[in-house]
Amino acid sequence: MFYKFFAIFFSLFTSLLSDFFVSLRLLMSQPLAERMRPRTLEDYIGQRHLVGEGAVLRRMIDAGRISSFILWGPPGVGKTTLAQIIANRLETPFYTLSAVTSGVKDVRDVIEKAQKGRFFNEASPILFIDEIHRFSKSQQDSLLGAVERGVVTLIGATTENPSFEVIRPLLSRCQLYVLKSLEKDDLLQLLDRAVTTDIILKERHIELKETDALLRFSGGDARKLLNILELVVEAESGDVVITDELVVARLQQNPLAYDKDGEMHYDIISAFIKSIRGSDPDAALYWLARMIEGGEDPKFIARRLVISAAEDIGLANPNALLLANTAFDVIQKIGWPEGRIPLAEATVYLATSPKSNSAYLGVDAALDLVRRTGNQPVPLPIRNAPTQLMKELGYHDGYKYPHDFPGHFTPQQYMPDALTGERLWHAQHSPAEQKLYERMVSYWGERYKD
Repeated sequence: MFYKFFAIFFSLFTSLLSDFFVSLRLLMSQPLAERMRPRTLEDYIGQRHLVGEGAVLRRMIDAGRISSFILWGPPGVGKTTLAQIIANRLETPFYTLSAVTSGVKDVRDVIEKAQKGRFFNEASPILFIDEIHRFSKSQQDSLLGAVERGVVTLIGATTENPSFEVIRPLLSRCQLYVLKSLEKDDLLQLLDRAVTTDIILKERHIELKETDALLRFSGGDARKLLNILELVVEAESGDVVITDELVVARLQQNPLAYDKDGEMHYDIISAFIKSIRGSDPDAALYWLARMIEGGEDPKFIARRLVISAAEDIGLANPNALLLANTAFDVIQKIGWPEGRIPLAEATVYLATSPKSNSAYLGVDAALDLVRRTGNQPVPLPIRNAPTQLMKELGYHDGYKYPHDFPGHFTPQQYMPDALTGERLWHAQHSPAEQKLYERMVSYWGERYKD
């Protein structure tokens, strides 16, 4: 009897031991970023404005009830981790879909499972959708009913601006929480935790002598930071002393954060144009360099320079548009890397030019006037009269040919009858534009006096 009991005990023990080593091997085969993924809010680093003591999301979690929400932030700041922590904390079923691989059928299947598996008065299951901005309109539409009825609590994660990528009805049913790039102190805390607590790294005796390169290359992305740390450590043998020189040597290049189709793309081009508009050539060149290093299409940059020359410099320096357009032509002929030079030349010229948006404001004012007043008739004297009938009807009758008059000008009505006296262009009195303004005053008198 004793031997039978011992045999059963020994068999159970060896089975548990085998399971333990299998689990250990699986854990050790995971990337560092996955091994270091926090399991509780206490271990979660960053986003204190959302999950710190007394913060809005923390209060909802502590109360045990959350409403549907979307987490918007750059990669590697803890969106997926936070969703998993919430599900564990609330002890509610947790379903995950990836917008990259899931279709409408997958959404409906998950909603059906959630509906059948929910007990009376139990908290709604959580449906986490990663990269929700990649869901099509029909996929997002399929979520509406379930979210509205509380069949599931939706947590969406996106790196793109939800106001552009998420349909309005779904966005109106969800709170929006913005996650920030991790700050220096957060990243240093994460590094220290990794080298002292990770099952593999703590055996390597790692000294973080310098961290500037690690932090710079990570760009506030926790996942990237841990991936870089793991890459550097794996390339060394024995004890490891982390220095900036070592990190740069192992990485070879700066993995810049630049998504040509994402929000970073629009943020950087916005910063570029605003720097030109604000007459800061240094900042404009910096953002130009960010786009060049990130692999931006040079024609995209050149197009924006042409737009800026017309919109922001305008009549204050008409040569700006000519130079920008020339840069556009040149870049199509030579491409990278030499194309950076004419782009830089145009950038500096535009940034250092005087500014005027009077033409831009004038055409917008004209468009607004047209939309408000409709199709006003063209005055008879300035109508086209290619036929005898039109001439008999008074078309072109009374038109004064300006070149027949001194100074090539004579006053006459060009606006529709109902709109005479409307002012659309207002000079901004830059040195070049002042001459245009003075000429208009000499022609039209009081009409052009501001």
